[in-house]
This record gives sequence, C-alpha cells and structure tokens, in this order.
Amino acid sequence: MKKGQGCTKHTILDKPIYVHVCILINGQGPVRLQDLEGFRSSFIMNCKHHLLLKGFLLLLAICFIQLGIMSVKKDIIASSSGPQPGKVFAKPHIETFLYTNRLSCSLEDAVLTRQHVPQNELEDIVKRRAEEYRQHQIRMEADIASLILAPANSPLQYPITGFTISPLKKSIVPGLALHAQQRKVYKVSLSVMSGVLSVEDVQDEQVEGQGQSELIISSSNLTQLNDLLSRVSYTSTVYHIKTSDLVIFSFEDHLAMFPITIKRQSVPVLFDPGNDINSQVTIITKTFLRYEELNILLNSIRKFYPKIKILIADDSIQPRTVSGDNIEHYIMPPAKGWFAGRNLALSQVETKYFLWVDDDFVFLKDTRIESFVEIMEAVPELDILGGSVIGDPPYFILEYDEGDEEEGGCLSRIYNQFHQPLPGFDDCVLVDGVVNYFLARTDAVRRVGFDPFLKRVAHSEFFMDGLGQLLVASCERFTIGHQGHRFEKKYSHYRTQTDADKRKKLSHHFFKNYLKYVKF
Repeated sequence: MKKGQGCTKHTILDKPIYVHVCILINGQGPVRLQDLEGFRSSFIMNCKHHLLLKGFLLLLAICFIQLGIMSVKKDIIASSSGPQPGKVFAKPHIETFLYTNRLSCSLEDAVLTRQHVPQNELEDIVKRRAEEYRQHQIRMEADIASLILAPANSPLQYPITGFTISPLKKSIVPGLALHAQQRKVYKVSLSVMSGVLSVEDVQDEQVEGQGQSELIISSSNLTQLNDLLSRVSYTSTVYHIKTSDLVIFSFEDHLAMFPITIKRQSVPVLFDPGNDINSQVTIITKTFLRYEELNILLNSIRKFYPKIKILIADDSIQPRTVSGDNIEHYIMPPAKGWFAGRNLALSQVETKYFLWVDDDFVFLKDTRIESFVEIMEAVPELDILGGSVIGDPPYFILEYDEGDEEEGGCLSRIYNQFHQPLPGFDDCVLVDGVVNYFLARTDAVRRVGFDPFLKRVAHSEFFMDGLGQLLVASCERFTIGHQGHRFEKKYSHYRTQTDADKRKKLSHHFFKNYLKYVKF
C-alpha cells in the first residue's frame, strides 16, 4: 500500500479534514472515497457528543478505537516485522496510524534546477539522486515519539512519552498498570517489533510468550496482574546507535501505543574556555591574491587583539609569506576554492568558538568579540551569532518546502527578514543566515561543514546545508568595516562566476540538496 493512495479531503461536522488509507476500519481495508459517506454518518453518531469536550483530534483517536482500531495492531506488526528492501534496520512506522501529505512546490521567478543538468546525463543522474534520497530518508527518519495519541478514559496506564534504553540491554518498562472494574479474568497483551518482552521472577502459568515479541498476561486478581505488569522488561535485540521501537499495549477493546528510544550513550566533547578571549576564540579567514587587504585586516586585528590566534587558508597562485605572532598560514593547492579554504582553517581550530572574517574586512573600535561570546555563553542553544558588515544586508531567512518526493523541494532566500527577537536580547534576532562576519561554535559548524565543490561564489549554501541543524541569530550592533574594493585583473578573473559555473552550481543543488526550484 503506497503512501497517499486513496487519501482524500472530506468534510465531517462541517470541518474539512484529511482521511488517509493508513487507517483500517473493522479490518475491512483502506478507507475509500465511496466509503466516506457511510463512515461520516457512523463517525457523527459515535463521536459528536465528545467533540465539544475533548477536541477533534483526540476524539478521532477514541472513535477509531471504538470502530475497530484493534485491527491496526496486526497491520503495524506485519508491516514492521522485518527489514524493508535495502534497509538494514527496520523501524515501526507511525504513518500506519497518521500520515501527512507532501505538497508540490513552486516559486515565482525561481530557477528550475533540472534545466541546468546536462541533458545527456539527466536520466542516470535522476536515478542516482532518487536512490541517495531514499537512503537519506532512512538515515534521517523521524522518531516515532513525534506523535503519540492517548485515548481518554482508558483503563491502561503506561509511559506516554516512552523511555530510553541502550541497545541490546534489558530494562523494566516503567508505569505499566491496568485500572479496570471487576472482571472474572483480566487479560492484557503487549507487543514490540525490535526486541523481546519478559516478566521478571515469574514461575506460574499466567504469562504467555516469555522472551518473545508478544507477551500475554492474565489473572483473576487485578492486584496480582498489576504486580506482574510492574515487572515487565524489554530487551533490545537490534544494535543501532539511535533507533526506536513501538510498544502496543491492549486490554479488551482498549489500545495504547508508546515509544522506546534505543540510543547509544555518547561521550561529551568539551572545549576548555580558559580565562580570557584569547583562549575562547580563534579568528579564521581565507585569502586569495589579496595580500594587501589581508595585511590591513591583520594590522587592525592586532590593534585590538594583540595575542589572539589567527588562522589563514591561502590558495593563491603564487603564495607569499605571511608572518606574525600567533598567526598560522596554511598554503593550499592553487585556486582550490572558497569553501575548501574554510574547511581547512576550521579543521585547525582548537578553541570553543571561531570568528569568521573575510580577508578584506577591517576591525573597528566597535568590533568587540567579547560581546559575541557573552551572548553565546548566555544562550547555549545558539550555534552561530552574526554581526553586521557596513554596506551589506545583515541577515536573511530561508523558506523551504520539501515538495514532491520525485521532483524535489523549493528553497528561497529572503533578505532582511527574521523569525523573532532573540529572547533576552531584544536588539538581536533569530534568522537562518548571516553575513561573513560571525562567531560560531566550532563543534556545531564542523558537523555541517563547507561544501568544497563551491569554489568561487558561495555563502548562503552553508546555511542551506545547516538549515534545521544550526540555530542562528544576528546582532546588527556588532559591526566590522569593509575595505574599499581594489580592482585586480587576475583576482577578478577567478572571482567572477561564469555562466558555466552558474549552471554547474544549479545542477549541484538539483542533486545534492534535492531541489526542484531555487531562488536567491
């Protein structure tokens, strides 16, 4: 059954909703368009009196349970019992319960990236791109904990937000209990996909499926049953550093689902900030054929920060010597490129933070690195904090729609817009990208990196790659100067982006960023 098959917009109680084929009703199969009118009447009859009290979404879960949602249990287990083709680690899919459509996207005046792929290679590239995107989705698949629906008035007690264990380890499932009225026999079942269940220290016949993926516990005494539930353990049987499992807990017509996060513990990697700005921050830059501008920058830095370390990546055609106290000058292959130089300089940073500056900037009296550090220390979630360069827009946001799975997404850069003020610092704003004057956490930026394919004109591309991974802010009051442009023929030749370069870049976005449209 494919995602989206049979999904349709429909009106229930005069409110538009989307009903998806992932729901099975009374075991009869997917919801079809012709089924909806009958389902609508049944839905209203069974659910209308709950709507005002519990809200539509919660009621939807309750009513599906009342209409036979127990059949979903078998469907979930069947769909998740083994690895899918080309997938090493199988994960349970909450899409079986709820699913959100992807939408096609388009941007006015945007560039269609496909048009810039060599047409004689397009078919092969599209196939390779589709396979890489499929593998990307497997690696980045959302945890099932993202949405768990808890039915109201359920007699089942369970950890709704789940719990976390290490791979291949055993752990007691916390909080399991049943709160039910008098029965002759109480019988509950639990099932999982990527592990096994057991009841610790039990010797009687009240437990079926010890050490299996499905466990059935029964007792004529509710207190005894709850004692057994308090000793249910889960053992992960699949090694993965970060994955998840889904527990399905049922009693009669009541069903509950909650996640287990299976995660390998990681070792902290910390930077010693020392006692002053020199041990907290390294200044890095990339230069190419602009030694006069570079020397002006270095002299301005030393005027305000005589001891701070400076790292220079240099891919000039005929490199010159650059010397000075606490300056490291790294020579690269000629014209290796803009982002390759950034990667080289970043790889040598040993401090918690680095300050990125272009080689034609100049420090001013208001260029205070300490102000950057003060905010970054106060807001540990921040990864990048930008300032302003005289004459340049200080920041931008990126609008992204993942679009259609086959065609790709749409991305647009919008200057001088922000998401909201940075809490606690009203003169700073949260954004997606900043200018080439920013302080950043070394470990955070290393995780994203700079794409060495981009040799000449590149900046926003780093923030594109970091979208959703880096929390970025901008403070316009943190200023730096920009030296006047000096025309140099050889530099301009390498610096100017040709039409062929533009086409290659757009073709690169088509594959690497899975973009259909891009607008800068």
